[in-house]
Amino acid sequence: MKDSYQEAVIPLGSNPTTREKYVNFYEGIRFGRILEDLDTFAVLISYTHTTHDDQTSDHKSPIAIVTALVDRIELEEHPIKADKDILMSGHVTWAGSSSLEVTMKLRQEYEGSLRQLLEAKFVMVARNPVTKKSAPVNKLQPVGPEEESLFKLGESSKKKRQLEGERTLLKTPPSEEEREQIHKLFLQTLDSSASSFRVRVKPDNSEWMEKTLLKNLTICFPEQRNLYNKIFGGYLMRKAFELAWTNAAMYCKSRPYVKAVDDILFMKPVEVGSVLFLSSQVVYTSGSMLQMKVHAEVVNVVDCTRATTNNFYFTFDTRQNEDVTTVLPKSYAESMLYLDGKRHFES
Repeated sequence: MKDSYQEAVIPLGSNPTTREKYVNFYEGIRFGRILEDLDTFAVLISYTHTTHDDQTSDHKSPIAIVTALVDRIELEEHPIKADKDILMSGHVTWAGSSSLEVTMKLRQEYEGSLRQLLEAKFVMVARNPVTKKSAPVNKLQPVGPEEESLFKLGESSKKKRQLEGERTLLKTPPSEEEREQIHKLFLQTLDSSASSFRVRVKPDNSEWMEKTLLKNLTICFPEQRNLYNKIFGGYLMRKAFELAWTNAAMYCKSRPYVKAVDDILFMKPVEVGSVLFLSSQVVYTSGSMLQMKVHAEVVNVVDCTRATTNNFYFTFDTRQNEDVTTVLPKSYAESMLYLDGKRHFES
C-alpha cells in the first residue's frame, strides 16, 4: 500500500511567484487552487500505483486515470496561511478491479510544528485509452494492522456510496421523517388568515430558495485541458467553488469559511470548446452554516441541448454567533433540493 506513497510541496512561503497565484484578498489562500492541486496529486498517486515494474519513464502508461468522485474533503478549523509552504502527502488506500481510493493530507507549519490542514478522499478510475472501457488496476495488498484498517475503511466507503446511490431522491421517495419535515416547513409558510394552501408568506429571518440562485457561464478553452484533451477536473472544481463561495458570501453578507467538500461526481467529461453553465444555490441552512449546491451542465450551441456533467456540494460556516438566514423551499422540486442538501450536510 505504501508503494504508492507520494509527497509534494506547494511553495507558498519559499516562492513568491507561486504565492501570488494562491493569495486571496484577505489573509488566506484561494481554496479553489488547492482543489486543483489535490486533483493533480490524486492522478499522480494513482499512476504510481498502476505503473508496472517493467515500465520506464520513457513509456506511456497503458491506461488512462480520471477522477470519478471526490468522496469527501474535511478541513480543520485553523486557516491555511499564504506565507508558509504546504506539504502534500498521500497514497492509495483501497483498490477494486478498475477503481482506486486515494487518501491525501495537507500539512503546514504552525507555531513550530506541522499541523494538518485537511484530509481528502478521491475515487479514481482506470480506462483503456483506445476502447474507453474500464481497465484493470494493480491489486492492493495491505501490510500490517494500520494498512488493513485503511483498506477496510475504503471497502466500507464503497458500500456506503452504493447504498446512498440506491436511496437518492432521484430514485426513491423521501423517508417518513423527511416528508413530515417538508410538510412542517410548508405549514410555516401559509398565511393563517387566508385559509388557503396557495397563499404563501415568508417567515421572519428567512428567504425563499428560488431567490438564492446565482449562475455563471464559462467557455472551455484548450488552456484548461488535461492529458486526454478533456477539461481538467480540478479546474471545474475551482470554478464551482468560487461561484459557491460568492453566492454564500452574498447570502450571509459576510465572509464564509469552507468547512467540507462532499460527493462531487464526475458524470461525463467536459469537451474542449464546450459552453459550461454553473448554477449555485443555497439548499440548506443550520445555525451559522449553510449548504451550497452547484449544478454543472454543458450546452450544445448548435441544437441548444443540455447535459449534466457534475454536481458539487460545499459546506460553509460563517463562524458568527448569529444564525444565518433560514432558506425555505417553495415548490416540490425545491423541497427535494432541501432534503438532498440536508443529507449531505449531515453526512
